[in-house]
Amino acid sequence: MEKIVIAFWRIKESEAEKIFHLLPDLVNKTRGEAGNISYVIYQAEGNPCDLILHEEYINAEAVEAHKNSDHYKQIVVDQILPHLELRDVQLVTRLF
Repeated sequence: MEKIVIAFWRIKESEAEKIFHLLPDLVNKTRGEAGNISYVIYQAEGNPCDLILHEEYINAEAVEAHKNSDHYKQIVVDQILPHLELRDVQLVTRLF
């Protein structure tokens, strides 16, 4: 069954430029994963440090494979998460 992840990230303003340079590589590598359907990052118009990630995977195993991938660990865990003020991740179900 398809799995959808919605994540909210608030980047520390002092780290924004560094993080924005990492995002294209993260997006390209994630979109290349066998179980990925879609991976889109949105930026809030009122606060450029607020990002919303909308991720779709073919199943729960694909979500786990993403979280265990080398690029996720190297880019997100090692280089992005330490520079976030806020992070909220939700697994959601499409209603309509």
